[in-house]
Amino acid sequence: MELTTVKDALEIILKNAEDFGVEEIDFLESLGRILKEKIVADRDFPPFNRVSMDGIAISSEAFNNGIRSFKIEGIQAAGSPQLSLKITENCIEAMTGAVLPKNTDAVVQYELLTIENNSATVDLDAVKEFQNVHLKGLDRKQHDVLIPKDTLISAAEISVFATVGKAKVKVAKQPKVMIVSTGNELVEVDQIPAEHQIRRSNVYALVSLLDKLHIKAETAHILDDKETLTSTIEGFLNEYDVLLFSGAVSKGKFDFIPEVLNNLGVQKLFHQVKQRPGKPFWFGKKQHKTVFAFPGNPVSTFVSCLKYFYPWYYKSVNLEIPLDEAVLSEDFYFKPNLTYFLQVKLTQEEGELYATPIAGKGSGDLANLVDADAFLELPDDSTNFTKGTIFPIIKFR
Repeated sequence: MELTTVKDALEIILKNAEDFGVEEIDFLESLGRILKEKIVADRDFPPFNRVSMDGIAISSEAFNNGIRSFKIEGIQAAGSPQLSLKITENCIEAMTGAVLPKNTDAVVQYELLTIENNSATVDLDAVKEFQNVHLKGLDRKQHDVLIPKDTLISAAEISVFATVGKAKVKVAKQPKVMIVSTGNELVEVDQIPAEHQIRRSNVYALVSLLDKLHIKAETAHILDDKETLTSTIEGFLNEYDVLLFSGAVSKGKFDFIPEVLNNLGVQKLFHQVKQRPGKPFWFGKKQHKTVFAFPGNPVSTFVSCLKYFYPWYYKSVNLEIPLDEAVLSEDFYFKPNLTYFLQVKLTQEEGELYATPIAGKGSGDLANLVDADAFLELPDDSTNFTKGTIFPIIKFR
């Protein structure tokens, strides 16, 4: 069987992205979600001439006419209605964030004042119009777009939602995902495995990887029995948007997943990719249902999710797919004619990101991931990779 290249596999996956629609949620629950409406200013920013330093508000004309000592008429506090300066030669104490009093156009900070007997003397040679004043509408005008559609929501966006009174925001709906492990050798995390068994770990790695995308996935485990696999997976295909499998996709006697999926009408779009780790990866569709069947070795599952599911999700919600690169810090040799996802440790030196290979024991060496930060993607057209060469990188820290 001819292997699908990594490039072709990714292109096929991206062509099969899905739009899961839009939902409206509380703005405080939107962190990490994808905004599906533009946010506009409901008024000017700032909405008034805003005092930007604690001090006194004066008429710059009075100062430039020689006045240096100003009688204090009152205090303009932040959040209080706008006061008016009654006498041009006087002043009003004004606090940071307050509206600039009427008939004043400059603020002199307390550090440059001497205040005695309800009079403020200015220790300055010159005062400019609108000194220490944040002018109305300087940042944004009413109806300006503050946040464009398809923005990944961070704390900054949430702050803007609050500022413009957006208690509810429209975001991309998340896909409903089921993560499935198979195999008689797997037991639960809280169980003591027999000598021939291991604990389930891949599904929880996938749960955590999807959680970073704010997707709350469910999990299930199915034993290596065709009838059980068929009936259970059929139910999942009816209920979920995406199925992620870990294991049972290679050529072993109990690797039933490709056959079962075929029997259930899931169209295979490719099976086996020209890469290591993760060569047996299977991908298919049934109408609007998407199936990623990753190999069962832990590192294979891990890197395949990052390389393929993440970009598929970004494309589905119309988010730009991040592209990162790093410099190989030492010579590396890899003989097979496959794309190799090399585990690396990252360091920053003089503005450059360097990747140092972390030796592992193969795709089953889950513990080695703890020592690495990323996968460096080495192309399939070479065997010798030279120190100082730049390659694509898939970060997981």
